[in-house]
Amino acid sequence: MEIDPRRLRFLLAIARTGGVLAAADELRVTPSAVSQQVTRLEQETGRTLLQRTPTGSVLTPAGLALAEAAEDVERALILARERLETDVAEVSGTVRVGGFESFFATILAPALPQWRARYPGLRIDTIEAEEDDLLRGLRSGGVDALVVELDAEGSYTPPRGTTDVPLLDEPWKLVVPTGLLFSTEVVDLGRLTLPWLGVDPSAASAQAIERVRRLLDADTSTAHTYYSVRNALALVAAGEGITLIPSLALEAQTTEGVDALDIPGLGMRRIVLRHLSRSRGRNALLETATALVREAAAAFSYEPTG
Repeated sequence: MEIDPRRLRFLLAIARTGGVLAAADELRVTPSAVSQQVTRLEQETGRTLLQRTPTGSVLTPAGLALAEAAEDVERALILARERLETDVAEVSGTVRVGGFESFFATILAPALPQWRARYPGLRIDTIEAEEDDLLRGLRSGGVDALVVELDAEGSYTPPRGTTDVPLLDEPWKLVVPTGLLFSTEVVDLGRLTLPWLGVDPSAASAQAIERVRRLLDADTSTAHTYYSVRNALALVAAGEGITLIPSLALEAQTTEGVDALDIPGLGMRRIVLRHLSRSRGRNALLETATALVREAAAAFSYEPTG
């Protein structure tokens, strides 16, 4: 398989903008030119990279994988150019990263001391807040990047004018009261008698639960409504219901009274770092911070839960 790397920027533009027309606007070419380059990429790879839907164009899993590789190529070229332009690439300044508790506490915060030693002039400030508030901060300039969770099995495109950098894919876990099921048996989710717990509808877990329940044609009623993982685990331990929780969110949590099971078909949670598209290639500070966050996510390994 031989891929012309010059075509990758067209696929990357679609991934960043959410469609062929928007990608053409960003690249200042015709939509036909974008479509032709993607078609040639599909011929070179032997894979379908783009699917058209009533709401726009969506990258297939193969397309997402190739777009991620295109990000890596672009980043390598940016860093190479920075190193060629200056003898001493001193990184100095503050990058404000918004996100959620489990990623910050488990992956980002433990890496901060190493980053300070490696880049004394770089400060990474974390801002834990609701995703909608963080997205407004990103657009207003109060936040430089934000960590976002998604249900990887669903279709999505980044908000217009933003770019998602993949960080981590992790399995959803079925969390049930201890002893309700055995992790070694073949579990028939359709025969579970406990209700599903309600969850904040903006959370990726809500999308994952809805997807699983549609597959099961299950009752849509719920018990309780939770926001924090700690509360969800307490409700499950009390026998009030079952839920889906991503592996990362179970790290460092007390799981007494619950079983967290790997069940085929639950899918994955995807964690991405989102920033404004116009900032790429023009902000060496953000590029450095992005590379550090990606390294920390790639180096993370899970500890057994339960």
